[in-house]
Amino acid sequence: MSQVQPELAVVDTMVASWLMDERPNPQADRYRELIGDRQTLLAFQSVAELRYGALHAGWGELRRRGLDRQIAEWTVVRPDDRAMTIYAELRQHCAAAGHPLGAKIHDGDRWIAAIAIRVRGAVVSDDGIFNGAPGVEFRTAR
Repeated sequence: MSQVQPELAVVDTMVASWLMDERPNPQADRYRELIGDRQTLLAFQSVAELRYGALHAGWGELRRRGLDRQIAEWTVVRPDDRAMTIYAELRQHCAAAGHPLGAKIHDGDRWIAAIAIRVRGAVVSDDGIFNGAPGVEFRTAR
C-alpha cells in the first residue's frame, strides 16, 4: 500500500516570522490552523529576508543567533536549475497575464512562489499578491 505524501506548505516571510515568534499572536494561530499537519518549508528568499529584518531592526548577535537556531528547525529550499527556470517562466507568464507578480518589485515574492511550484506545494501567505498568479497554489487565513 502506498503512502500519500503530505501536502507541502511554503510559508512566506511574514507568516514564518509570526510562526517563529513565541508571543501570543492570533494571526500565527490562524496560520497554524490553516497549515495543520502539512510539512512547512521556507524558501531561501525568506531566510534572507528574515536575516535582513533582524539586521535592519538592530538585533544584537545573540538575538540573531537565536533566529538562526529557529531557521535551522525548518527545511529551507534552495534554488536549483529547475527552480530558476520556473522563476523565469513564472515572471513571463505573470507579465503576459498582467498579474502584478510579474513586476520587478515582486522579485522576492516570485522566488517564494517559484520554490512552491518547484516542490509542488502551496504558498501560504497573508499577502494577496499570490492570488491568481498562474500556476501558483495560494492559501491564506485572511
